Amino acid sequence: MTAKSTVSATAVRRLAIAAQGYGSRYRRARPAEVEAAIRRLSCVQLDSISTVERSDRIALASRIGDYPRDAVSHLLRSGRIFEYWAHEACVLPIEDWPLFRPAMRNGGRRWYGDVERTHPHLAEEILTEIGERGPLPSRHFEGATGGGMWNWKPAKATLERLWNHGRLAVAGRQGFQRLYDLTERVIPAEVLALPDPAEPERLRRLALRAVRARGVLTAAGIVEHWRLKGGATTVRPALAGLVRDGELVELEVDDGGASVYVLAGTELDLAAPKAAVLLSPFDNLLWDRPFARRILGFDHLIEVYKPAPQRQYGYYVLPFLRGDRIVGRADLKSERAEGRLVVKAFHREDGVRASGALDDALDRALARLARTIGLAEVRR
Repeated sequence: MTAKSTVSATAVRRLAIAAQGYGSRYRRARPAEVEAAIRRLSCVQLDSISTVERSDRIALASRIGDYPRDAVSHLLRSGRIFEYWAHEACVLPIEDWPLFRPAMRNGGRRWYGDVERTHPHLAEEILTEIGERGPLPSRHFEGATGGGMWNWKPAKATLERLWNHGRLAVAGRQGFQRLYDLTERVIPAEVLALPDPAEPERLRRLALRAVRARGVLTAAGIVEHWRLKGGATTVRPALAGLVRDGELVELEVDDGGASVYVLAGTELDLAAPKAAVLLSPFDNLLWDRPFARRILGFDHLIEVYKPAPQRQYGYYVLPFLRGDRIVGRADLKSERAEGRLVVKAFHREDGVRASGALDDALDRALARLARTIGLAEVRR
């Protein structure tokens, strides 16, 4: 067995950050750049919270700049990207549709109760209605709820179930509400005709896509990237094959932690990245929290679901990345009627000193974020 090379934890950190492609200044981007960024990242997580801005917009804009607000909807509608479960609900490049058909056949990740048994005709009624009228939001359908956050009305549950099974696809959004259409009218015929890969090949492709998108990952990080079932054991045969075939390289790390995988030919001795950027709480860089603690020294907390007295940093907190370190956390709120982005608090990470340079970098990142959201001023 060939001994693995060893790489420094600093090199791993810089690889992981550099792979994200964060921008260093405000710019405007075209829809084609949105599609290219989604493909480069492999998937971008969606989230409904809009206290600052939708997560996918923060994540994409931090890399490519300000882009048209209807770009993601247009790309969905035109069959350039699709929405499905990846890390969580994500947008993904259209060519990866076949990689997720096995999950669709198994019903995706959510169970929607006994709606198929209790309302046996509802699925066909919904499919017929959408077939005749075109893309429709869930609010179009009648239904009564019995109360409670998870006690969805039957039509909503059935829509979600049909989407999970791949019989409906997301054809865009109105605000943040999905527009559902028949899959064959959204996903291009040539993509639907692609064969399903066998499971070993599917895992191989997913592993390679994750490492390409993230720059450097452990086996556990690859699993977390896609939320694969079965833990790291699931992907180890695929990883061994990719290493054997010369597509990936497995490296030891000088911190003594789990080995990491990089693309063959990856330059390991990178200079520190230069960007100073506020990250979405759901940014791809932060998906593997143990890895973030290990290589970034950053204990990522998402506290939107905690009662206010239990929060340490705030409700909607954006980590502030400067160079190759996360140096602070900004508790932010968009006051859209007043046209301003409000900094409710900024918490420096342990060991980070207050300085004029830090303040200047944060001011620039805040101004860039505010322009992306469409706000005229920042109030600190």
